[in-house]
Amino acid sequence: MSPLVIVLIVTVVVLLVIVGVVIGAYNGLVVLRNRVEEAWSDITVQLKRRTDLIPNLVNSVKGYATHEKEVFEKVAEARSAIMNAGSVAETAKAENALEGALKSLFAVSEAYPELKANQNFLQLQQELVDTEDKIQAARRFYNGGVRDLNTKIQTFPTNIIAGMFGFQAKEFFDVEDRASVENPVEVKF
Repeated sequence: MSPLVIVLIVTVVVLLVIVGVVIGAYNGLVVLRNRVEEAWSDITVQLKRRTDLIPNLVNSVKGYATHEKEVFEKVAEARSAIMNAGSVAETAKAENALEGALKSLFAVSEAYPELKANQNFLQLQQELVDTEDKIQAARRFYNGGVRDLNTKIQTFPTNIIAGMFGFQAKEFFDVEDRASVENPVEVKF
């Protein structure tokens, strides 16, 4: 074999390897991006379920605690903010506000023994707790997907392919104010 043919064969093999690496990296990025989008969809489904449950829960409590208007207003405002959120950061902020408002709502319910024994209220409360668990699981799944995608986008050699094809790092679904989530709500009468 002539040296020209050998060089040509080596060049073709190297090009095929490079193309294979680019295709593999691109496909890996697409898979991770789709997982993140799926995880975000799971979060929005659970947030929608929770926002649908809240009016029923509030109406159950309203019948017993008519003078707690401020708590009901905060729940309604937070629910509206979640429904109108446009980004991950806005959704996270609105969700944190809703968690605080729901803590207040449940704290109010503690003051009304008849309400705590009401079957409808107990069922709604259980559904909401179940939904909260699903939201937390969906957040963990989403954040895991974001971590994997962001790591892939930032590491060599996929960072080159990610830059060439316009892949962008995603935001984590984070708790903004840890103190508001970790501290219990204080209700005074």
